Amino acid sequence: MCDPNLNSPSLTVSREALCDAMARAGYAHSAIVDAELALVELIVNAWRHGATAAPMVLVVIADGTLRVTVADRSSVLPEQCKPNALAQSGRGLQLVEGLTHRWGAEPQKLGKRVWFELDGAA
Repeated sequence: MCDPNLNSPSLTVSREALCDAMARAGYAHSAIVDAELALVELIVNAWRHGATAAPMVLVVIADGTLRVTVADRSSVLPEQCKPNALAQSGRGLQLVEGLTHRWGAEPQKLGKRVWFELDGAA
C-alpha cells in the first residue's frame, strides 16, 4: 500500500530543491538519486514515527559536502536495528546508511534532527 503522503506537495518541493542544489553543485546523477531516496526515507520516518506532518528540511552544500537534515517533533532518537526478514518495515535507516557517507541523529529542544551527508561533487 502506498503512503498517501508520498504525493505531498512539501515532499515534492523538498525533493526538487535537493536535486536542483546538487545538480548546480556538480554532483553525479547517481549521487543525486541516492540522496533523493535517503531524503524521502527521512521524511517518511518523520511522518510515521516523528508525529510531524510537515517536517523541516534543510539542505546545505559546503566545503564539498552535502548535508541534509530533517527535523521532527519526536524526542525518540532512531536506532538502526536488524529487521525481521518478514517485516514490512524497519529497513529505512539501513538504506540511508548504504546510500550515504554518514548519518546520525541529534536531540533538540523540541524533537530531534536526523541527518545524512554525501561527500564530494563530481
